[in-house]
Amino acid sequence: MFYLVTVTVLWAFSFSLIGEYLAGSVDSYFAVLTRVLLASLLFLPFLKVSLLTPKQKLALGVLGALQLGMMYIFFYHSFLYLSVPEVLLFTIFTPLYVTMLNDALFKRFTPFHMMCALIATAGAAIIRFEGVSEHFWAGFCIVQGANLCFALGQVGYRKLATTFQPEVTNHNIFAWFYLGALAVALPAFFLFGNTNQLPQTPTQWGVLFWLGVVASGLGYYFWNQGALKVSAGTLAIMNNALIPAGLIVNLLLWQKDTDFSRLVFGAAIIAIALWLSQKRSAMDRGIENNL
Repeated sequence: MFYLVTVTVLWAFSFSLIGEYLAGSVDSYFAVLTRVLLASLLFLPFLKVSLLTPKQKLALGVLGALQLGMMYIFFYHSFLYLSVPEVLLFTIFTPLYVTMLNDALFKRFTPFHMMCALIATAGAAIIRFEGVSEHFWAGFCIVQGANLCFALGQVGYRKLATTFQPEVTNHNIFAWFYLGALAVALPAFFLFGNTNQLPQTPTQWGVLFWLGVVASGLGYYFWNQGALKVSAGTLAIMNNALIPAGLIVNLLLWQKDTDFSRLVFGAAIIAIALWLSQKRSAMDRGIENNL
């Protein structure tokens, strides 16, 4: 849980940094490529090739291509159609995707986790539901593409991790995740990137460096490690904790208008959903220990 909370705080800054410094001025494909490349370089020195089977390496690479590569491409494009608050609003469905995909991959159905995800989604909607721009449907569909990729990557990693041998250390294999993302980001930039929109200022380069090394490199590693330590319901809810966190950062740094009453009310609902999920997980662990 500590990993998920810490990364939530880290990622809360990403929405505003992208919206304020990169969107519309730096080519989105180049931004994605830079982030993925920096994250890959961070973990390549730790890579131990012999720890995974070829099938596991491919699976981890595919998850990286989805959760990082494709998700980023969708995500950055969404800022061309939407404001930062609107992007945050349209991520409210991610917990539902996490819950449904987790049940599908593990061949089960957990109504309680679905209920918690619905509660968290309602809380997020209260925070950010208001009038939307004329690009509503285009932006909405693009963000849902990002949400699905992000959810599938998280749940897929939980499933794949069950096949790892006990001696496998995650930091020694996670480079495959970023190399998979790089396999998507590199050709995407050469095919669709705009070389006339490369970063022009030290601030833009600095933002890209921070996003690549910290938000992507460390962030995705620790988020996926955290995903292994909590229930599917808690993981789903934590996806929506980004909304109040992102709005608070957006308000504090750039003084964007925010309805504090809705922010507090919605955040309280998300917190209740998280508490219910954690309480249920603790009860389940207690039952298992008594068997």
